[in-house]
This record gives sequence, C-alpha cells and structure tokens, in this order.
Amino acid sequence: MKTKTVEMVIAPQRYHWVGDGFRVNNYIPSTYGLDMERMSPFVLMDYNSKYTFGPSEKPKGVGVHPHRGFETVTIAYKGRIEHHDSSGGGGIIGEGDVQWMTAASGILHKEFHEREWSKKGGELQMVQLWVNLPAKHKMSNPRYQPIENAKMGRYLLGNNQGEIEVIAGEYMGMKGSAQTFSPMHLFNAKLKKGAEANFSFPENYNTALLIIEGSVVVNGTEEAPTDNFVLMANDGEQFTVEATDDAVVLILSGEPLNEPIAAQGPFVMNTRAELMEAYEDFHSGKFGYLED
Repeated sequence: MKTKTVEMVIAPQRYHWVGDGFRVNNYIPSTYGLDMERMSPFVLMDYNSKYTFGPSEKPKGVGVHPHRGFETVTIAYKGRIEHHDSSGGGGIIGEGDVQWMTAASGILHKEFHEREWSKKGGELQMVQLWVNLPAKHKMSNPRYQPIENAKMGRYLLGNNQGEIEVIAGEYMGMKGSAQTFSPMHLFNAKLKKGAEANFSFPENYNTALLIIEGSVVVNGTEEAPTDNFVLMANDGEQFTVEATDDAVVLILSGEPLNEPIAAQGPFVMNTRAELMEAYEDFHSGKFGYLED
C-alpha cells in the first residue's frame, strides 16, 4: 500500500463566538483553501478548544435555529451540553459522548451548557462537525442518535499503549454504532506517550486529524501539536500516528459525495433553488416549533 502523506498542518487562527456559549475555531471551511468540496462529506468543523466558563445561573449557548440537508455531529471532550430539537430529540452530551443529529428535511434545535454544569462552571472542549447528506437523502425524516462513551466500540492497542474509540465506521474489525448515509470513519485515538497507531483508508477518501490533547508525529516526520489540524493528501492509503506526549486525536475519513454543494447559513443543499425553498419552508413554519 502507498503512504497517505500530509498535505498541510494548520495552526488555530482567529476564534469567534457561536452564541454566547461556544468559542470556536473554524477549520472546515478555512482560509487555507480548505473548502466544503475538499473535505466532503465533512462540510464544516467548529472546534471549541479548552475554555473555562465561570458559574452562571442562565446557561450559555445557542438559541433556536434551523438546519436542513445535513447532519450535526457533536463530540464533548470537556463539559456537558444540553440539546433539544423540534422532532422530539434531545438529551445531555456528557464528557466523551457524541450526539449525531440528522437534520435532513428540516429541524429546529438549540444547544446550551447543561444547567447544573453551568451553575458551577468549568472547562469546555468540544467539536461539532457538519456531515453532508447525499442528494437522495436530504429530505429524509430527521433523527437523533445519542452515542454514549461507555457503549462505543474500542480497539485496545498492545502493551497498554492506548485505545481507538470507534464512533462511526470500522477500525481493525471494531465497528462504531453510528448509522451513516455514506461511507465514513470517525475515531478518537487515545495514545500514551510513545505509542504508535496505524490507519488505512481508501486513497480517494478525504482524511484529516485534529489534535485534541498532546502532540503527535505523522508518518515519522510531520509534527502536529495540540489544537492543530492535519489535512492528509489523497495520494495513498495508510499512515501512522505516533504520540510524542499522551495524546487524543480525532480522526475523520470519508468518501466524497461528488455532488454540487449550495450552502448558506444553516442550510446545505445541492442547488440555489433548494436553498430558497429551505428558507421559505422555515419561515412558513414547516420545520415545526421549539420554544426558545
């Protein structure tokens, strides 16, 4: 197999706020030419690196807003997030848990710091991915997949060197529980200092790493410290990740959809006409109702 090489390592740039509860760096799309097509089916990545919030009686977050045409995947590394949506889905995303929400034909939702956690305050760290849906599934019914950390598939590395948590897809025969509409893999590699893990994905799959904790070396040469994003080239299948400190690495790889993308605000469709229809349906109340 050919080695999948590193195309670029991106350090965090300017942060911005989503609502008053999430201080994020936007890696997909980014100012480095990393557009939605380049990372398809992953069309957005917001990363809230570690940030400490003080106690608050009123939970901070994002109020009611719509989505159509894609899925949101929220991974909590620190802190606790509460979610509610107009299809009746909702719950608490605790540390290590994942929420996989399929907006599809249209949904209203809101996400806040969990109420009791908010009263005490603390450190928050999370990732939200937007996963595009194939055209034939964009108008499917919304659904909600809570993925608890304790129930994730785990592949244990030898010599107590760490583990690979499998959220979606498969690693060394260990399958993730997330149901997806197109082929993809989503892992948390939790590696002890000095541990090395091998990964292999098809050459055409768009692949990237986000260094959540610690630092790593990819393919023995490319260094990536905490909070950096590593874009892999589409020139091979396999690569290695070695932890130079105890590390947590989010690894994502997916088959590109190779369909037109028309995106604006909270909607990701295939044509401009579909975008206009989404706005019309939202303003006419077809996404349901959710109290702010």
